[in-house]
Amino acid sequence: MKYKVLIAATIVVAVLGGLGAVKVMQIRAMIKAGKTFKEPPETVSSVEVQSAKWQETIKAVGSITPVQGVNVTAEISGTAVQIAFESGALVKQGDLLVKLDTSSEEAQLRALEAQTELAQLNAKRIRDLRAEKAVSQSELDNAEALLAQFQGNADAIRATIAKKTIRAPFTGRLGIRQINLGEFVEAGRTVIVSLQALDRVYADFSLPQQELSRINEGLEVRITTDAYPSQQFSGKLTSLNPDLDITTRSVRVQATLDNPGELLRPGMFARVEVLLPDNQEVLVIPATAIFSAPFGSLVYVINESTNAPNELVVQQQFIRTGRRQGDFVSVQSGLKAGDRIVSVGMFKLRNGKNIVINNEIVPDTKLAPKPSNS
Repeated sequence: MKYKVLIAATIVVAVLGGLGAVKVMQIRAMIKAGKTFKEPPETVSSVEVQSAKWQETIKAVGSITPVQGVNVTAEISGTAVQIAFESGALVKQGDLLVKLDTSSEEAQLRALEAQTELAQLNAKRIRDLRAEKAVSQSELDNAEALLAQFQGNADAIRATIAKKTIRAPFTGRLGIRQINLGEFVEAGRTVIVSLQALDRVYADFSLPQQELSRINEGLEVRITTDAYPSQQFSGKLTSLNPDLDITTRSVRVQATLDNPGELLRPGMFARVEVLLPDNQEVLVIPATAIFSAPFGSLVYVINESTNAPNELVVQQQFIRTGRRQGDFVSVQSGLKAGDRIVSVGMFKLRNGKNIVINNEIVPDTKLAPKPSNS
């Protein structure tokens, strides 16, 4: 019996030893395969860092203001008896907007006109009598003075009536009507309507004092707004304040722009670029090649592998970017002209990763892209 148990134990040990040997061989084979395993390369698109000449600009933010703009109010208080305009209408200088009640002034004017006519007849009679020396010079003087007084009083009433007849002070576009028929219009306080001349507009903005030596009147200015993000508006720098803001040490600057179609409206936020006469040589890369991380901007530079001359690997390179123009970004440091970098596909890369380049499909990059409406 003992002999049988010993044989069975021997067999079990032999089987377990065999299984262990097989496992050891499998593990050694896996370790060997792991040491020789090579990840497949990633497919990316590439671009070469280029040198270009960009026109140097100064950027700022500002607001659109009207060349002529006013909230129309009355000079004399009164009740609105006629409203002669529609909200949003285009009016010409001198067009009637609102007429206030002038019934009492017109009654006073009729009385003064009658008194003036009588004073004119009386002055003429005394003038004739004075020519015959039938009256004294003092009587003629009194008659002439009385006539002038009546004429002055009548002119004052006519001026009051004219001021209660409110007309457009210049040609422009009206806003939304702020009063109703029969409403009492308080002089200087009740806004009747906004009137803005929109054929030309100003762009007002500020620049730091260190830019004063680089700007002057006549420089070209480009404007973009959030309302028309794909459209640029051109104008000229027309005015600089003679003094600086003592708090910000900045100078107030104004550009004038033609405004066909009245697209630009007073109060709009504007991004301003002042175009300087000098061109600046810069290194440019597509914006798609830049990976933005919390610790800075980086690109992947393409190099030949030191282990395999026919293979390509990538290396992270931190860069400092400058201004943007269209689909391109200028690089101030970190790259040099001729460097090859990854333009598409950097999200799946890491330092030392093997790559293959396929530039059959690459993004269309332009200095002045014109995206279609969607």
